Amino acid sequence: MTLETLARPAVRSLDRLLRARSVAIVGASEKPGALGNAVLRNLERHGYAGAIHLINPKRPVIAGRQALGGIAELPEGVDAAVLAIPGAAVLDTVRQLAARGVGAAVIFSAGFAEGGEEGLAAQAEVARIAAKHGMVIEGPNCLGMTNYVEGIPLTFVETPPLVIDRPGVGIVSQSGAMAVVLGTTLMAKGLGITISVSTGNEAASGVEDYVDYLLDEPNTAAIGMIVEQFRKPRRFLALAEKARAAGKRIVLLHPGTSSAARESAATHTGAMAGDWQVMKTLVERAGVILVEGLEELGDVLDLAIRSGHVTTGGIGAGGTAVLTESGAFKALTLDLCEKLGLALPLMEAETRAALKAAVPDFIPVSNPMDLTAQSLVDPDLYRRALMPLLADTTIASIVLGIIQTDAHTCRLKFEPIIAAIRALTPAKPVIFAGLDDGAPVQPEYVAALRDLGVTYFPSPDRAFRALARLTAAAARDPAATTDAPVTATLPHGGVIPEYRAKAVLAPIGIPFPMGGFAATIDEAKAVAASVGYPVVLKAQAQALSHKSDAGGVILNLGDEAALAEGWARLFANVARHAPGVLLDGALVEAMGARGTELIVGARNDPEWGPVILVGFGGVQAEVLQDVRLLPPDLTHDAIVAELRKLKSGVLLDRWRGAPALDVDAVADIIAGVGRLLRGTPAIREIDLNPVVAYPKGQGAVALDALMLVEG
Repeated sequence: MTLETLARPAVRSLDRLLRARSVAIVGASEKPGALGNAVLRNLERHGYAGAIHLINPKRPVIAGRQALGGIAELPEGVDAAVLAIPGAAVLDTVRQLAARGVGAAVIFSAGFAEGGEEGLAAQAEVARIAAKHGMVIEGPNCLGMTNYVEGIPLTFVETPPLVIDRPGVGIVSQSGAMAVVLGTTLMAKGLGITISVSTGNEAASGVEDYVDYLLDEPNTAAIGMIVEQFRKPRRFLALAEKARAAGKRIVLLHPGTSSAARESAATHTGAMAGDWQVMKTLVERAGVILVEGLEELGDVLDLAIRSGHVTTGGIGAGGTAVLTESGAFKALTLDLCEKLGLALPLMEAETRAALKAAVPDFIPVSNPMDLTAQSLVDPDLYRRALMPLLADTTIASIVLGIIQTDAHTCRLKFEPIIAAIRALTPAKPVIFAGLDDGAPVQPEYVAALRDLGVTYFPSPDRAFRALARLTAAAARDPAATTDAPVTATLPHGGVIPEYRAKAVLAPIGIPFPMGGFAATIDEAKAVAASVGYPVVLKAQAQALSHKSDAGGVILNLGDEAALAEGWARLFANVARHAPGVLLDGALVEAMGARGTELIVGARNDPEWGPVILVGFGGVQAEVLQDVRLLPPDLTHDAIVAELRKLKSGVLLDRWRGAPALDVDAVADIIAGVGRLLRGTPAIREIDLNPVVAYPKGQGAVALDALMLVEG
């Protein structure tokens, strides 16, 4: 038994945990530092209005409250129980709680699935009890949860009450420690937290269940997640689509970029499309914003929440305008925004004219725009510069890159900026980025900006990175192709050799060289006569995935005599390099013209679903990793756009006199593979390597094909 094989039951309503109206603390204590004592102190600190039942067989009175001697003394139907007890006592306690009709349990104890076979078995039993009795189990090995909206802290971490008077962030984290860290970060930013949950080992409830709940929680505008493993990935993708439709941002931190890719039995695609890359491709397709660290997670959530008040609905897909006070910072901004893919567009002519009229003659109009130190003697300059930018339809957001220096300078700058924003009531996000992190900025100025919906960043790099994440997410086109999936009849399971793979792929429109399969030299001569010389011979066998390594490809055979000699040489090569491999025969195909080689592959991940890999062939794909992973349902135009995002994408168009390539034909191949994957889930992997692209109007052809099929 492994952690992945533990079957987690379907979770019923989470209300009895997240909105518990009565709570039992099993292992209640008066001892400072004890978990049971910390839970009680949190409940009292939050003014919890429900019934609290303390259970301790050795203490009849705890903190002035009457305690019960055991679970059997509990009234029937208590909503939630917190288990502040050693792991060895958990199973029996859960059974007793189930017998008393307790609706939910929070298990702090560790030593379950992460603790070996015995722990795995105990966790499986917890899940079984939960399924039988309809209980919600949070954990084991978790830090509990806090519903800040209703003042229900079922955690031993000291938790301050929060006033939730505006839309806030829900936190869902498998790591309890990281849930606390993120919560502290968001509180420091003045953001409200609605519900924070650490799911731990997820014996009988997981991150997907809590995301589902938060999507319907009216006070939650965004969800911050820290997840090491999704146990129900396809359900999460469906929930992410639901979140996007509801206008709720999901921002995800998911470790795993350094993990070795899952080994593939046959294809290049499987080796290059690692688990994390597959996850990234599909969660972003579903609308999730994936970030790379804790700092960025907090920054993106901050910007998403603060910008949510504006009439445009938050950060949009348009460009950014930057107002700053340093010519050198203009250059730094251009460099960084180019790396991040954050557009700094040329402003509309009307905007440029208005700006020119609003600023002194010595300030050139540009984006970024250097206001110099003029605001120190002309504080209304900020308002006059902001006004035209707020009216410009090409600008979706504005960043103020301000030098703060000292308390006196802060007063001279912050006060007119705050006044300008208050007067202008921006209908698009305005973001404040201090250039000098560590400057003594008065907290009341930051608070005033935040109250106006302006996100304050102590450094411009953080501001631009967070803005780039949200802008890119807004720019993603969720439209899916209307092409119907294709259901194919597949050969036997395992590796499907080239000639059989092509028989599956050709009917759906994947172009291959003219030719055919031959089991004998006479059949080979007949095929060659029909397609015309020169031809290529390729050895065919299920056990020979990579033919070239065994000398199983003979090129440029110009006549019948050369074909006969090549046939003999082909079989001899395979016998020498791969003894024991029995060939089915060989493919005989027309030699094609030279072109630009690409690789098109696909992987149907058993957990996440299908993705398609595309890249330039040879060294560029395998060594330089110049590849992109695509969802299988992109429109034709979206596929073309993705091809142009390859590092070597410039080679697709006219490059140093070379003709532009037939990108549409390559996109048609990718779309065909997508249709097949969506309709035939038994296909595990497809490898078309190489795909040769010819000049525009002359098409593309897949020279080789390999498939890996279930069964």
